[in-house]
Amino acid sequence: MATLPVRDALNAHIAAGKPIGGTSAGLAVLGEYVYSAQGDAPDDDGLASRQALANPYFSRVTVRRDFLQIPLLHNTLTDSHFAKRDRMGRTLVFLARIVQDGWSAHPREIAIDEKSAVLIEEDGGSRVIGAGKGAYFLSVQKPPQTCAAGKPLTFRDIAVHHGTTGSEFNVRDWEPKSATRYSLSVVEGRVQSTQSNHDIY
Repeated sequence: MATLPVRDALNAHIAAGKPIGGTSAGLAVLGEYVYSAQGDAPDDDGLASRQALANPYFSRVTVRRDFLQIPLLHNTLTDSHFAKRDRMGRTLVFLARIVQDGWSAHPREIAIDEKSAVLIEEDGGSRVIGAGKGAYFLSVQKPPQTCAAGKPLTFRDIAVHHGTTGSEFNVRDWEPKSATRYSLSVVEGRVQSTQSNHDIY
């Protein structure tokens, strides 16, 4: 692995047992898997869900790994500005690509909305705080059925736990103490929800 001074300094900080956190892009780089935003313009909100769902190998679907070494966020993708910028569709594409490209059979994600935060303790216990819509804890149950260049994504049964302020979730065991549970599926590029109101968030 190439020497990158900022990354190496952050990993030394983490290895020493010191706390770390981030907002926006600083949050998005905390997981093992990172949306690298290559090809994004400085003045836009990044890759749109509709673009990614229509073609999981669209040029702006850029996921990288192993920037930071945070044990509790191993096998985990992190994302920010989540519901506010309608990022659920693209995040399902990222998870599908992680599976399809052979990085992990069962990746997870912690996605946090604006004005919310997830505080994670050393034992894996976490708590959602803030005035926003909270956090989403996603996990993949089975591989995508269709994840190929130029074809809309089909990817079923992604488990979602939505934790609002005050909710607790153990990220080591991936077990909620309090959260709304539902599942999502993508069928030919369209996201479907098991919630009674069909909401994906």
